[in-house]
This record gives sequence, C-alpha cells and structure tokens, in this order.
Amino acid sequence: MMTSMIEALSDPAALPDTTEKVSVVQTHISIVFVADAFVYKIKKPVNFGFLDFSTLEKRRYYCYQELKLNRRLSKGIYLDVLPVTFDGGRFYLGGGPGETVEYAVKMKRIPEDKLMKTIFVKGGLTRSHLRRTAEVLARFHLNALRTHEIESYGKPERFRVNTDENFEQVERYCDISIPRDRFVAIRRWTDQFYREMGALFRERISQGKIRDCHGDLHMEHVCFTEQLSIIDCIEFNDRFRYGDTVADIAFLLMDLEYHGGYDHAKVLWEAYEEMAGEKELDPLLTFYKVYRAFVRGKVNSFQMDDEGISVAERDQALERARKYFQLAYAYTAEA
Repeated sequence: MMTSMIEALSDPAALPDTTEKVSVVQTHISIVFVADAFVYKIKKPVNFGFLDFSTLEKRRYYCYQELKLNRRLSKGIYLDVLPVTFDGGRFYLGGGPGETVEYAVKMKRIPEDKLMKTIFVKGGLTRSHLRRTAEVLARFHLNALRTHEIESYGKPERFRVNTDENFEQVERYCDISIPRDRFVAIRRWTDQFYREMGALFRERISQGKIRDCHGDLHMEHVCFTEQLSIIDCIEFNDRFRYGDTVADIAFLLMDLEYHGGYDHAKVLWEAYEEMAGEKELDPLLTFYKVYRAFVRGKVNSFQMDDEGISVAERDQALERARKYFQLAYAYTAEA
C-alpha cells in the first residue's frame, strides 16, 4: 500500500492545497511530499528500536509531538496534522471518504535559499548569520525545560545507552561504511572518555546544562527566514532530545566542519560560548562531535538498506556514511 500511496499523493490534484507540482523526498523514516507552498510529511511504518513508528496510533502520536515540539523554535511553519484516508480505490490527504491509513504533518514550505546549508554552499554564510544563530540557540538552551527526569539523562551511565546502541547498530556495517579498525578505535576512545571524565558529566548536571533540547541540529534545519527558524527536532525519542546543551550545538558545529566550514564553526562556537556563558569545554565538545558524526554515519548506513529509494541514492548514502565516520575518527585522533 505504501508504494501506491506515494504514487497517488504525487499527483498535485491529490493534495488539499493548490499546487502545480509535487516532488517526493524520502529519508529512512519519512516520506515528504513537497508542493509549491506547503510540505506534507508522512512517517514510515518502521521500528529501529530507538524509533518505533510501527503502528498507526504511534505515527499519529508522533505527528502531534512533532507539531508541538517544533513550534518552540519556529513560528508559523508547523501548521497541522492531516489524515490520509483510503476508500479502497483512492487516497485522500486532508480528509475524505474511507479509512484513515496514515497521518501527515503539514508545514509551510521554506525556500531552499533560506537554509543555512544552501547559503553556506553558495559562499554567503556570514559572521552575522552565525552570531544570529548563536543568539537564538543560547536563548533557547537557557530557557529550555529542565526537570529532575531530564537531568538524569546527563549522567554518564544514562548517556552511554546512546553510544552503546550506536556501536551495536553500526557493527554490521563494519568494512562497508566504516573500516573495522576505526570502529574499534572510536569505541575504545569513547569508553576511555567515560572512564576519565565522569565528573565532568556530573558537573554539567549541577550547572543546569541538561535540558529538553532540539536533538537534530544540523545546517538543513536552520532557516534564515524573517524570524530565524530551526525546524525538525527529534520528536520520536526523548532521550535523543534530553541532554547537554553542548551536545545540541555540537551537532551544528560538526555539520559545518563536515562540509569544510571549520572557520565558520569556530565563529559560531565562540559566539555561543559568549552568549551562553560557556568556557573551557573543549574535551566535552569533542566527545559530542564524535557522537554526532557517528550518529550521522549510522543513519546514512541505514539508508543503504532502504529498498524504497533508488540504487543511486543508496550509493550516495554510503559515501556520506563513510565521510561522517571518517570525521568521527579524525576527532578522536586529534583529541
């Protein structure tokens, strides 16, 4: 049914808002229908352990979570959750006859030229852009939700659940997207960090730095609209969103460096340090950069197994995975 639904909703006439064309973008967890003015995102019925969209009710719940959580850092972009119905012969998005078979998050479409990644690639990312981003993130992190439950995710043994899970899930890609010797080296480096830096994790808790953050903060999610917007936070698993504020910005710094923007990352970090009142955090920042690069390598490795995308797209995912894993390893070698 998924394939026929994708084909049906690729027809402009099938969407609830007038559009001349529709393009489809797939990730390992979503199918995104991009129309002229709006975007409609449907969650795939997948279960990766850390993410479970296996039932319709779960997909509905996480659509509403996506709406609520992303409104923290974006205004007027996340609009509604719409049902997808099927009457036995035709799919309807936004209400129609038949049974509800999926749900879609409706968003205002953001022009590509407003994304940080696009601006960076075109050579237009300025110090002003970076300071504006730092200001928004520092304010968000200083005011994000903080509770005893959330703070418990800052404990080294609690955060280690994430890194251990990463190694377990990536091991089967050894010598495909990551050389086994580098996989082993990154795991040993991570284990050593936990042994030697446990006090640093606890200090961050006492400083109030463990918050309900964004969790997926990379360049394609930072939008230089009239009011800077940051979209697509993690809605599907609290433990990927609850964490150290430095872990959050480390993702964006790593992504800039992945694309060669080392000078840009330096400007962003220095501005954020100043605005958020941070200092002397290089070891912890490196740890979280390694973690974030490894996660991106994992996610791109998963795409190699997605038969819903083309062979060319799977090959591209493999190349991205290799590059992210190489960056993770480089961070450990420089530490």
